[in-house]
Amino acid sequence: MKLLIIEDERKLSDNISDFLKGEGYSVDAAFDGEEGLDLALERSYDCIILDILLPGMDGLSLCKFLREEIKSTVPILMLTALGELDNRIEGLNAGADDYLPKPFDLHELLARIKALLRRANLRGGERIACGELVLDSRKQTVFYGERPIELSAREFSILELFMRNPGTVFTREEITDKIWESGYEPRSNIVDVYIRYIRKKLEALMLDHIIETVQGRGYRLREKP
Repeated sequence: MKLLIIEDERKLSDNISDFLKGEGYSVDAAFDGEEGLDLALERSYDCIILDILLPGMDGLSLCKFLREEIKSTVPILMLTALGELDNRIEGLNAGADDYLPKPFDLHELLARIKALLRRANLRGGERIACGELVLDSRKQTVFYGERPIELSAREFSILELFMRNPGTVFTREEITDKIWESGYEPRSNIVDVYIRYIRKKLEALMLDHIIETVQGRGYRLREKP
């Protein structure tokens, strides 16, 4: 299980990280909102431990971005020194799955993480297969046979769109509407950039051909890779 800690108090972050590593988890750490967001977009995590009071992008904004912009379903446990009921409600409304006020016992933190992971497992994972290419929308993982393919959250969403609709041609505008938030106007070639990113990662497995360019229209996934 891979966890991401986004906490600007380095001593606390180190204590949490060391404790969770001792419990067998793989842990990455970020110390401000922007760094945390970058990691969340670049890598797949089973749970995110997120502080509210962060420099730069605060935890509430980061949580909302992951839920509303990226459509991420990764469990999020929010940490904060703000223990009032209104603060807890605000965190949960932002998309957090649980809320733990500081100070806390590390064993309680562990228990809450395990509860979130159990809940995520109970929701069941939906696996989509295209030949040997298998995408799990709950776990946010992609495998080709036994080999994992590391995708950012945005890359994952685009590939999932294609794999749910093999053979369907999507224009760049349709991809933008489905993957980016309503009203978002990315630069004109952003879809092409992300398609290149995905193809580059598939190239090592000789799968870059499965996403076809349909001249004058857009992109589609081959029905038979």
